[in-house]
Amino acid sequence: MTLIRKSRTLRLLEVTLALSALAGCAVGPNFKKPAPPDVGEYTAQPLSATVAAGDIAGGDAQRFAKGTDISADWWTLFHSTALSGLIDRSLKNNPDLKAAQAALSVARENVLAQRGAYYPAVAASFAASRQRQSGQIAPTLNSNTFIYNLFTPEVTVSYVPDVFGLNRRTVESLKAQEQGVRFQMVATYTTLTANVVVTAIQQASLQMQVVATRRLIDSSAKALEILKYQFSRGYASQLDVAAQESQLAQVAATLPPLVKQLAQLHDLLAVLSGRFPSQAPDEPFDLSSLELPQDLPVSLPSALVAQRPDVLQAEANLHDASAKIGIAIANRLPNFPLTANAGSSAAFMDQLFTEGTGFWGVGVNAMAPIFQGGQLLHQERAAKAAYTQAAEQYRSAVLAAFQNVADTLTALDQDAEALKTAKTAADAAQVTLDLARRQWQDGYAGYLALLSAEQADQQSRIALVQAQASRYADTAALFQALGGGWWNRSDLATDEHEK
Repeated sequence: MTLIRKSRTLRLLEVTLALSALAGCAVGPNFKKPAPPDVGEYTAQPLSATVAAGDIAGGDAQRFAKGTDISADWWTLFHSTALSGLIDRSLKNNPDLKAAQAALSVARENVLAQRGAYYPAVAASFAASRQRQSGQIAPTLNSNTFIYNLFTPEVTVSYVPDVFGLNRRTVESLKAQEQGVRFQMVATYTTLTANVVVTAIQQASLQMQVVATRRLIDSSAKALEILKYQFSRGYASQLDVAAQESQLAQVAATLPPLVKQLAQLHDLLAVLSGRFPSQAPDEPFDLSSLELPQDLPVSLPSALVAQRPDVLQAEANLHDASAKIGIAIANRLPNFPLTANAGSSAAFMDQLFTEGTGFWGVGVNAMAPIFQGGQLLHQERAAKAAYTQAAEQYRSAVLAAFQNVADTLTALDQDAEALKTAKTAADAAQVTLDLARRQWQDGYAGYLALLSAEQADQQSRIALVQAQASRYADTAALFQALGGGWWNRSDLATDEHEK
Protein backbone atom coordinates (compact mmCIF):
# COMPACT_ATOMS: atom_id res chain seq x y z
CA MET A 1 0.00 0.00 0.00
CA THR A 2 2.84 2.39 0.83
CA LEU A 3 4.50 1.83 -2.52
CA ILE A 4 1.22 2.38 -4.35
CA ARG A 5 0.63 5.67 -2.52
CA LYS A 6 4.18 6.85 -3.28
CA SER A 7 3.72 5.98 -6.93
CA ARG A 8 0.50 7.98 -7.12
CA THR A 9 2.14 10.93 -5.40
CA LEU A 10 5.03 10.87 -7.83
CA ARG A 11 2.64 10.76 -10.80
CA LEU A 12 0.76 13.75 -9.38
CA LEU A 13 4.01 15.68 -8.99
CA GLU A 14 4.93 14.83 -12.59
CA VAL A 15 1.58 16.17 -13.77
CA THR A 16 2.08 19.33 -11.72
CA LEU A 17 5.54 19.92 -13.16
CA ALA A 18 4.25 19.32 -16.68
CA LEU A 19 1.46 21.85 -16.19
CA SER A 20 3.93 24.34 -14.73
CA ALA A 21 6.16 23.93 -17.78
CA LEU A 22 3.24 24.72 -20.05
CA ALA A 23 2.61 27.90 -18.07
CA GLY A 24 5.48 29.61 -19.84
CA CYS A 25 3.26 30.80 -22.68
CA ALA A 26 0.13 32.93 -22.71
CA VAL A 27 -2.47 32.84 -25.45
CA GLY A 28 -3.52 36.01 -27.22
CA PRO A 29 -1.47 38.82 -28.79
CA ASN A 30 1.53 40.34 -27.05
CA PHE A 31 1.07 44.09 -26.86
CA LYS A 32 3.43 46.34 -28.82
CA LYS A 33 3.58 50.08 -28.22
CA PRO A 34 2.37 52.05 -31.22
CA ALA A 35 5.15 53.72 -33.15
CA PRO A 36 5.27 57.53 -32.95
CA PRO A 37 3.86 59.29 -36.00
CA ASP A 38 6.33 60.11 -38.75
CA VAL A 39 5.67 63.84 -38.67
CA GLY A 40 8.34 66.53 -38.48
CA GLU A 41 6.27 69.66 -37.83
CA TYR A 42 3.08 70.64 -36.05
CA THR A 43 1.98 73.36 -38.47
CA ALA A 44 2.03 73.63 -42.24
CA GLN A 45 4.36 76.60 -41.96
CA PRO A 46 7.08 76.17 -39.30
CA LEU A 47 7.17 78.90 -36.67
CA SER A 48 10.39 80.21 -35.20
CA ALA A 49 9.38 83.43 -33.42
CA THR A 50 6.53 85.90 -33.00
CA VAL A 51 6.58 89.64 -33.58
CA ALA A 52 7.15 92.12 -30.78
CA ALA A 53 4.40 94.57 -29.83
CA GLY A 54 6.54 97.29 -28.31
CA ASP A 55 7.07 98.59 -24.80
CA ILE A 56 4.11 96.99 -23.07
CA ALA A 57 3.48 94.13 -20.68
CA GLY A 58 3.34 90.94 -22.72
CA GLY A 59 4.70 92.67 -25.80
CA ASP A 60 8.04 90.87 -26.12
CA ALA A 61 8.72 88.56 -29.03
CA GLN A 62 8.54 84.86 -28.23
CA ARG A 63 10.95 82.29 -29.62
CA PHE A 64 10.00 78.64 -30.11
CA ALA A 65 12.83 76.37 -28.97
CA LYS A 66 12.22 73.08 -30.76
CA GLY A 67 13.19 69.97 -28.83
CA THR A 68 13.58 71.74 -25.48
CA ASP A 69 12.26 70.06 -22.34
CA ILE A 70 9.42 71.54 -20.30
CA SER A 71 9.88 72.46 -16.67
CA ALA A 72 7.69 70.72 -14.10
CA ASP A 73 6.73 74.10 -12.61
CA TRP A 74 6.40 75.99 -15.90
CA TRP A 75 4.05 78.56 -14.33
CA THR A 76 7.01 80.07 -12.46
CA LEU A 77 8.15 81.47 -15.82
CA PHE A 78 5.46 84.14 -15.36
CA HIS A 79 7.36 85.31 -12.24
CA SER A 80 4.24 85.87 -10.15
CA THR A 81 4.50 84.98 -6.47
CA ALA A 82 0.74 85.21 -6.02
CA LEU A 83 0.13 82.89 -8.98
CA SER A 84 2.65 80.30 -7.76
CA GLY A 85 1.12 80.38 -4.28
CA LEU A 86 -2.36 79.84 -5.71
CA ILE A 87 -1.19 76.82 -7.69
CA ASP A 88 0.56 75.34 -4.64
CA ARG A 89 -2.68 75.58 -2.66
CA SER A 90 -4.64 74.08 -5.52
CA LEU A 91 -2.29 71.09 -5.79
CA LYS A 92 -2.65 70.47 -2.06
CA ASN A 93 -6.39 71.00 -1.68
CA ASN A 94 -8.16 70.40 -5.01
CA PRO A 95 -10.72 67.60 -4.46
CA ASP A 96 -10.68 66.42 -8.08
CA LEU A 97 -6.93 65.82 -7.90
CA LYS A 98 -7.28 64.03 -4.57
CA ALA A 99 -10.07 61.85 -6.00
CA ALA A 100 -7.88 60.97 -9.01
CA GLN A 101 -5.04 60.01 -6.66
CA ALA A 102 -7.39 57.80 -4.65
CA ALA A 103 -8.62 56.15 -7.86
CA LEU A 104 -5.01 55.34 -8.71
CA SER A 105 -4.56 53.68 -5.31
CA VAL A 106 -7.66 51.56 -6.01
CA ALA A 107 -6.27 50.45 -9.37
CA ARG A 108 -2.88 49.58 -7.85
CA GLU A 109 -4.45 47.46 -5.13
CA ASN A 110 -6.55 45.62 -7.73
CA VAL A 111 -3.35 44.70 -9.59
CA LEU A 112 -1.69 43.46 -6.42
CA ALA A 113 -4.80 41.49 -5.47
CA GLN A 114 -4.87 39.70 -8.83
CA ARG A 115 -1.16 38.89 -8.56
CA GLY A 116 -2.04 36.75 -5.56
CA ALA A 117 -3.41 34.15 -7.99
CA TYR A 118 0.20 33.36 -8.96
CA TYR A 119 0.61 31.60 -5.61
CA PRO A 120 -1.19 28.67 -3.98
CA ALA A 121 -4.12 29.47 -1.71
CA VAL A 122 -3.81 28.02 1.78
CA ALA A 123 -6.75 27.76 4.18
CA ALA A 124 -6.94 26.33 7.69
CA SER A 125 -10.04 25.08 9.46
CA PHE A 126 -10.95 23.52 12.77
CA ALA A 127 -14.18 21.61 13.41
CA ALA A 128 -15.46 20.41 16.78
CA SER A 129 -18.67 18.44 17.20
CA ARG A 130 -20.48 16.07 19.56
CA GLN A 131 -22.62 13.42 17.91
CA ARG A 132 -24.36 10.08 18.31
CA GLN A 133 -23.83 7.49 15.65
CA SER A 134 -26.36 4.79 14.69
CA GLY A 135 -25.20 1.37 15.68
CA GLN A 136 -26.96 -0.30 12.76
CA ILE A 137 -25.92 1.70 9.72
CA ALA A 138 -22.55 3.24 10.54
CA PRO A 139 -19.25 2.23 12.06
CA THR A 140 -18.25 3.73 15.36
CA LEU A 141 -14.95 4.74 16.84
CA ASN A 142 -12.41 2.10 17.64
CA SER A 143 -13.70 2.29 21.21
CA ASN A 144 -17.19 1.24 20.00
CA THR A 145 -18.63 4.38 21.58
CA PHE A 146 -21.79 5.63 19.88
CA ILE A 147 -21.79 9.07 21.54
CA TYR A 148 -18.52 10.93 21.19
CA ASN A 149 -16.75 14.20 20.45
CA LEU A 150 -14.85 14.75 17.21
CA PHE A 151 -12.10 17.34 16.70
CA THR A 152 -10.73 17.90 13.19
CA PRO A 153 -8.05 20.49 12.35
CA GLU A 154 -7.29 20.63 8.60
CA VAL A 155 -5.11 22.58 6.14
CA THR A 156 -6.21 22.84 2.50
CA VAL A 157 -3.97 24.00 -0.34
CA SER A 158 -5.33 24.82 -3.78
CA TYR A 159 -3.56 26.05 -6.88
CA VAL A 160 -4.53 26.61 -10.50
CA PRO A 161 -1.50 26.47 -12.83
CA ASP A 162 -1.58 29.31 -15.33
CA VAL A 163 -1.24 26.91 -18.24
CA PHE A 164 -2.64 29.17 -20.96
CA GLY A 165 -1.87 32.51 -19.31
CA LEU A 166 -5.36 33.41 -18.10
CA ASN A 167 -4.05 34.89 -14.87
CA ARG A 168 -1.10 36.61 -16.56
CA ARG A 169 -3.38 38.24 -19.10
CA THR A 170 -5.75 39.27 -16.31
CA VAL A 171 -2.88 40.87 -14.39
CA GLU A 172 -1.71 42.51 -17.62
CA SER A 173 -5.20 43.90 -18.20
CA LEU A 174 -5.49 45.26 -14.67
CA LYS A 175 -2.02 46.81 -14.86
CA ALA A 176 -2.97 48.50 -18.14
CA GLN A 177 -6.11 49.80 -16.44
CA GLU A 178 -3.96 51.09 -13.61
CA GLN A 179 -1.78 52.92 -16.13
CA GLY A 180 -4.91 54.42 -17.66
CA VAL A 181 -6.05 55.67 -14.26
CA ARG A 182 -2.56 56.96 -13.57
CA PHE A 183 -2.49 59.04 -16.73
CA GLN A 184 -6.02 60.22 -16.02
CA MET A 185 -4.69 61.52 -12.70
CA VAL A 186 -1.80 63.19 -14.55
CA ALA A 187 -4.30 64.79 -16.92
CA THR A 188 -6.22 66.10 -13.92
CA TYR A 189 -2.97 67.61 -12.62
CA THR A 190 -2.04 69.30 -15.91
CA THR A 191 -5.58 70.57 -16.44
CA LEU A 192 -5.70 71.95 -12.90
CA THR A 193 -2.44 73.90 -13.19
CA ALA A 194 -3.37 75.30 -16.59
CA ASN A 195 -6.87 76.23 -15.44
CA VAL A 196 -5.51 78.11 -12.43
CA VAL A 197 -3.10 80.10 -14.60
CA VAL A 198 -5.65 80.89 -17.31
CA THR A 199 -8.37 81.77 -14.80
CA ALA A 200 -6.04 84.13 -12.93
CA ILE A 201 -5.06 85.81 -16.22
CA GLN A 202 -8.69 86.19 -17.28
CA GLN A 203 -9.58 87.58 -13.87
CA ALA A 204 -6.82 90.20 -14.11
CA SER A 205 -7.96 91.11 -17.61
CA LEU A 206 -11.60 91.48 -16.56
CA GLN A 207 -10.68 93.66 -13.59
CA MET A 208 -8.99 96.10 -15.96
CA GLN A 209 -11.87 95.89 -18.44
CA VAL A 210 -14.40 96.66 -15.70
CA VAL A 211 -12.43 99.74 -14.64
CA ALA A 212 -12.11 100.95 -18.25
CA THR A 213 -15.81 100.29 -18.94
CA ARG A 214 -16.90 102.29 -15.90
CA ARG A 215 -14.76 105.21 -17.03
CA LEU A 216 -16.28 104.91 -20.47
CA ILE A 217 -19.78 105.00 -18.96
CA ASP A 218 -18.89 108.11 -16.95
CA SER A 219 -17.54 109.81 -20.07
CA SER A 220 -20.64 108.92 -22.08
CA ALA A 221 -22.90 110.18 -19.28
CA LYS A 222 -21.07 113.53 -19.20
CA ALA A 223 -21.42 113.84 -22.97
CA LEU A 224 -25.14 113.19 -22.65
CA GLU A 225 -25.51 115.90 -20.03
CA ILE A 226 -23.78 118.40 -22.30
CA LEU A 227 -25.93 117.48 -25.28
CA LYS A 228 -29.08 117.81 -23.20
CA TYR A 229 -27.97 121.27 -22.11
CA GLN A 230 -27.16 122.26 -25.69
CA PHE A 231 -30.52 120.90 -26.83
CA SER A 232 -32.28 123.06 -24.23
CA ARG A 233 -30.43 126.06 -25.63
CA GLY A 234 -31.06 125.13 -29.23
CA TYR A 235 -27.45 124.27 -30.06
CA ALA A 236 -28.06 120.56 -30.55
CA SER A 237 -30.80 118.51 -32.10
CA GLN A 238 -32.94 115.87 -30.45
CA LEU A 239 -31.35 113.37 -32.82
CA ASP A 240 -27.95 114.05 -31.26
CA VAL A 241 -29.37 113.54 -27.77
CA ALA A 242 -31.09 110.30 -28.75
CA ALA A 243 -27.93 108.97 -30.41
CA GLN A 244 -25.89 109.70 -27.28
CA GLU A 245 -28.52 108.09 -25.05
CA SER A 246 -28.34 104.99 -27.23
CA GLN A 247 -24.56 104.94 -27.06
CA LEU A 248 -24.60 105.30 -23.27
CA ALA A 249 -27.11 102.48 -22.92
CA GLN A 250 -25.02 100.23 -25.16
CA VAL A 251 -21.85 100.86 -23.16
CA ALA A 252 -23.68 100.44 -19.83
CA ALA A 253 -25.10 97.12 -21.06
CA THR A 254 -21.58 95.71 -21.42
CA LEU A 255 -20.76 96.23 -17.73
CA PRO A 256 -23.06 93.67 -15.99
CA PRO A 257 -21.75 90.71 -18.06
CA LEU A 258 -18.19 91.74 -17.23
CA VAL A 259 -18.96 92.01 -13.52
CA LYS A 260 -20.78 88.68 -13.60
CA GLN A 261 -17.91 86.94 -15.37
CA LEU A 262 -15.40 88.50 -12.97
CA ALA A 263 -17.36 87.14 -9.98
CA GLN A 264 -17.59 83.71 -11.61
CA LEU A 265 -13.83 83.64 -12.16
CA HIS A 266 -13.29 84.59 -8.52
CA ASP A 267 -15.52 81.69 -7.47
CA LEU A 268 -13.77 79.32 -9.89
CA LEU A 269 -10.35 80.17 -8.47
CA ALA A 270 -11.69 79.51 -4.98
CA VAL A 271 -13.06 76.09 -5.96
CA LEU A 272 -9.90 75.13 -7.85
CA SER A 273 -7.91 75.77 -4.68
CA GLY A 274 -10.34 73.67 -2.63
CA ARG A 275 -12.17 76.51 -0.90
CA PHE A 276 -15.73 77.80 -0.86
CA PRO A 277 -16.33 81.05 -2.78
CA SER A 278 -17.32 82.89 0.41
CA GLN A 279 -14.10 81.82 2.13
CA ALA A 280 -11.68 82.79 -0.60
CA PRO A 281 -9.74 86.02 -0.05
CA ASP A 282 -9.58 88.51 -2.87
CA GLU A 283 -6.17 88.16 -4.50
CA PRO A 284 -5.96 90.69 -7.31
CA PHE A 285 -3.76 89.74 -10.24
CA ASP A 286 -2.40 92.51 -12.40
CA LEU A 287 -1.35 91.69 -15.95
CA SER A 288 1.52 94.13 -15.63
CA SER A 289 2.91 92.03 -12.77
CA LEU A 290 3.20 88.97 -15.02
CA GLU A 291 6.22 88.41 -17.24
CA LEU A 292 5.63 86.82 -20.61
CA PRO A 293 7.95 83.81 -21.14
CA GLN A 294 10.10 84.68 -24.14
CA ASP A 295 11.65 81.25 -24.80
CA LEU A 296 8.94 78.65 -25.29
CA PRO A 297 9.95 74.99 -25.34
CA VAL A 298 8.31 73.00 -28.12
CA SER A 299 8.67 69.24 -27.85
CA LEU A 300 9.53 67.22 -30.92
CA PRO A 301 6.46 65.68 -32.56
CA SER A 302 7.89 62.21 -31.94
CA ALA A 303 8.07 62.97 -28.21
CA LEU A 304 4.55 64.38 -27.90
CA VAL A 305 2.89 60.96 -27.80
CA ALA A 306 5.09 60.02 -24.82
CA GLN A 307 4.19 63.20 -22.91
CA ARG A 308 0.51 63.92 -23.41
CA PRO A 309 -1.44 62.16 -20.64
CA ASP A 310 -4.54 61.77 -22.82
CA VAL A 311 -2.51 59.96 -25.49
CA LEU A 312 -0.83 57.78 -22.86
CA GLN A 313 -4.22 56.97 -21.38
CA ALA A 314 -5.48 55.95 -24.83
CA GLU A 315 -2.38 53.76 -25.21
CA ALA A 316 -3.10 52.12 -21.84
CA ASN A 317 -6.68 51.46 -22.98
CA LEU A 318 -5.28 49.84 -26.13
CA HIS A 319 -3.01 47.64 -24.00
CA ASP A 320 -5.97 46.65 -21.84
CA ALA A 321 -7.98 45.69 -24.91
CA SER A 322 -5.08 43.58 -26.18
CA ALA A 323 -4.80 41.69 -22.89
CA LYS A 324 -8.54 41.04 -22.85
CA ILE A 325 -8.27 39.18 -26.14
CA GLY A 326 -5.93 36.73 -24.38
CA ILE A 327 -8.37 36.48 -21.48
CA ALA A 328 -11.23 35.65 -23.85
CA ILE A 329 -9.17 32.98 -25.63
CA ALA A 330 -7.94 31.43 -22.36
CA ASN A 331 -11.51 31.18 -21.06
CA ARG A 332 -12.25 28.78 -23.92
CA LEU A 333 -9.39 26.44 -22.96
CA PRO A 334 -9.09 23.84 -20.16
CA ASN A 335 -7.74 24.58 -16.69
CA PHE A 336 -6.29 22.15 -14.16
CA PRO A 337 -6.97 23.00 -10.50
CA LEU A 338 -4.68 21.22 -8.02
CA THR A 339 -5.82 20.54 -4.46
CA ALA A 340 -4.20 19.03 -1.39
CA ASN A 341 -5.35 18.69 2.18
CA ALA A 342 -3.93 17.30 5.39
CA GLY A 343 -5.14 17.18 8.96
CA SER A 344 -5.97 15.12 11.97
CA SER A 345 -9.23 13.81 13.43
CA ALA A 346 -9.61 12.49 16.98
CA ALA A 347 -12.19 12.10 19.72
CA PHE A 348 -10.03 13.89 22.26
CA MET A 349 -7.97 17.05 21.89
CA ASP A 350 -4.84 15.46 23.37
CA GLN A 351 -4.96 12.71 20.74
CA LEU A 352 -4.74 15.10 17.78
CA PHE A 353 -1.70 14.62 15.54
CA THR A 354 -0.84 11.33 17.19
CA GLU A 355 -0.20 8.19 15.16
CA GLY A 356 -3.27 6.92 13.38
CA THR A 357 -5.28 10.18 13.53
CA GLY A 358 -3.80 11.91 10.49
CA PHE A 359 -5.23 12.07 6.99
CA TRP A 360 -4.19 13.69 3.73
CA GLY A 361 -5.18 13.84 0.10
CA VAL A 362 -3.94 15.28 -3.19
CA GLY A 363 -5.77 15.63 -6.48
CA VAL A 364 -5.87 17.28 -9.88
CA ASN A 365 -8.99 18.14 -11.81
CA ALA A 366 -9.29 18.96 -15.51
CA MET A 367 -12.09 21.30 -16.52
CA ALA A 368 -12.89 22.48 -20.03
CA PRO A 369 -15.92 24.29 -21.48
CA ILE A 370 -17.72 22.16 -24.07
CA PHE A 371 -20.96 23.97 -24.87
CA GLN A 372 -21.79 27.50 -23.76
CA GLY A 373 -24.29 28.46 -26.44
CA GLY A 374 -21.65 30.47 -28.30
CA GLN A 375 -21.09 32.74 -25.33
CA LEU A 376 -17.32 32.34 -25.10
CA LEU A 377 -16.85 32.52 -28.87
CA HIS A 378 -18.72 35.78 -29.15
CA GLN A 379 -16.91 37.19 -26.12
CA GLU A 380 -13.64 36.55 -27.93
CA ARG A 381 -14.93 38.25 -31.07
CA ALA A 382 -16.17 41.17 -28.97
CA ALA A 383 -12.71 41.49 -27.37
CA LYS A 384 -11.09 41.67 -30.82
CA ALA A 385 -13.60 44.29 -31.94
CA ALA A 386 -12.92 46.26 -28.74
CA TYR A 387 -9.21 46.23 -29.61
CA THR A 388 -9.97 47.69 -33.04
CA GLN A 389 -12.09 50.34 -31.34
CA ALA A 390 -9.31 51.19 -28.87
CA ALA A 391 -6.78 51.41 -31.72
CA GLU A 392 -8.91 53.96 -33.56
CA GLN A 393 -9.49 55.89 -30.34
CA TYR A 394 -5.72 56.00 -29.81
CA ARG A 395 -5.21 57.36 -33.31
CA SER A 396 -7.94 59.95 -32.68
CA ALA A 397 -6.21 61.01 -29.44
CA VAL A 398 -2.89 61.42 -31.29
CA LEU A 399 -4.48 63.50 -34.04
CA ALA A 400 -6.29 65.67 -31.47
CA ALA A 401 -3.02 66.20 -29.59
CA PHE A 402 -1.22 67.40 -32.72
CA GLN A 403 -4.16 69.62 -33.61
CA ASN A 404 -4.15 71.11 -30.12
CA VAL A 405 -0.45 72.00 -30.35
CA ALA A 406 -0.78 73.34 -33.90
CA ASP A 407 -3.78 75.50 -32.97
CA THR A 408 -1.97 76.90 -29.95
CA LEU A 409 1.18 77.73 -31.92
CA THR A 410 -0.92 79.50 -34.53
CA ALA A 411 -2.85 81.32 -31.81
CA LEU A 412 0.38 82.58 -30.24
CA ASP A 413 1.57 83.86 -33.60
CA GLN A 414 -1.70 85.68 -34.24
CA ASP A 415 -1.93 86.90 -30.64
CA ALA A 416 1.36 88.69 -31.15
CA GLU A 417 0.04 90.34 -34.32
CA ALA A 418 -3.21 91.29 -32.58
CA LEU A 419 -1.37 92.77 -29.61
CA LYS A 420 0.88 94.77 -31.92
CA THR A 421 -2.18 96.18 -33.73
CA ALA A 422 -4.00 96.88 -30.46
CA LYS A 423 -0.90 98.66 -29.11
CA THR A 424 -0.73 100.83 -32.24
CA ALA A 425 -4.42 101.68 -31.90
CA ALA A 426 -4.04 102.47 -28.20
CA ASP A 427 -1.05 104.72 -28.87
CA ALA A 428 -2.98 106.56 -31.57
CA ALA A 429 -5.98 106.96 -29.26
CA GLN A 430 -3.72 108.34 -26.56
CA VAL A 431 -2.20 110.88 -28.98
CA THR A 432 -5.70 111.89 -30.07
CA LEU A 433 -6.75 112.32 -26.46
CA ASP A 434 -3.70 114.46 -25.66
CA LEU A 435 -4.35 116.71 -28.65
CA ALA A 436 -8.04 117.02 -27.84
CA ARG A 437 -7.22 117.93 -24.25
CA ARG A 438 -4.78 120.66 -25.37
CA GLN A 439 -7.22 122.05 -27.90
CA TRP A 440 -9.99 122.11 -25.31
CA GLN A 441 -7.73 123.86 -22.79
CA ASP A 442 -6.72 126.40 -25.45
CA GLY A 443 -10.32 126.94 -26.51
CA TYR A 444 -9.96 125.48 -30.02
CA ALA A 445 -12.22 122.46 -29.38
CA GLY A 446 -15.37 121.79 -27.44
CA TYR A 447 -15.78 119.56 -24.46
CA LEU A 448 -17.71 117.02 -26.52
CA ALA A 449 -14.64 116.48 -28.71
CA LEU A 450 -12.58 115.83 -25.57
CA LEU A 451 -15.14 113.34 -24.25
CA SER A 452 -15.22 111.58 -27.60
CA ALA A 453 -11.43 111.25 -27.50
CA GLU A 454 -11.62 109.90 -23.95
CA GLN A 455 -14.19 107.32 -25.00
CA ALA A 456 -12.03 106.17 -27.92
CA ASP A 457 -9.05 105.94 -25.56
CA GLN A 458 -10.93 103.75 -23.07
CA GLN A 459 -12.22 101.50 -25.83
CA SER A 460 -8.70 101.04 -27.19
CA ARG A 461 -7.47 100.19 -23.68
CA ILE A 462 -10.13 97.50 -23.35
CA ALA A 463 -9.07 95.99 -26.67
CA LEU A 464 -5.42 96.17 -25.60
CA VAL A 465 -6.11 94.40 -22.30
CA GLN A 466 -8.02 91.66 -24.12
CA ALA A 467 -5.10 91.17 -26.52
CA GLN A 468 -2.62 90.98 -23.64
CA ALA A 469 -4.73 88.40 -21.80
CA SER A 470 -5.08 86.26 -24.92
CA ARG A 471 -1.32 86.12 -25.32
CA TYR A 472 -0.70 85.17 -21.69
CA ALA A 473 -3.50 82.58 -21.72
CA ASP A 474 -2.39 80.96 -24.97
CA THR A 475 1.16 80.76 -23.62
CA ALA A 476 -0.17 78.73 -20.69
CA ALA A 477 -2.24 76.67 -23.13
CA LEU A 478 0.92 75.74 -25.06
CA PHE A 479 2.52 74.29 -21.94
CA GLN A 480 -0.61 72.24 -21.32
CA ALA A 481 -0.84 71.14 -24.96
CA LEU A 482 2.73 69.81 -24.81
CA GLY A 483 2.00 67.75 -21.69
CA GLY A 484 2.69 70.17 -18.84
CA GLY A 485 6.12 68.81 -17.86
CA TRP A 486 4.65 66.24 -15.44
CA TRP A 487 7.45 63.76 -16.25
CA ASN A 488 9.88 66.04 -14.43
CA ARG A 489 7.97 65.64 -11.16
CA SER A 490 9.20 62.63 -9.18
CA ASP A 491 5.79 61.98 -7.61
CA LEU A 492 4.12 61.74 -11.02
CA ALA A 493 6.84 60.21 -13.19
CA THR A 494 7.48 57.13 -11.04
CA ASP A 495 5.23 54.11 -11.23
CA GLU A 496 4.81 52.38 -7.86
CA HIS A 497 5.17 48.95 -9.51
CA GLU A 498 8.48 49.91 -11.10
CA LYS A 499 10.20 50.89 -7.84
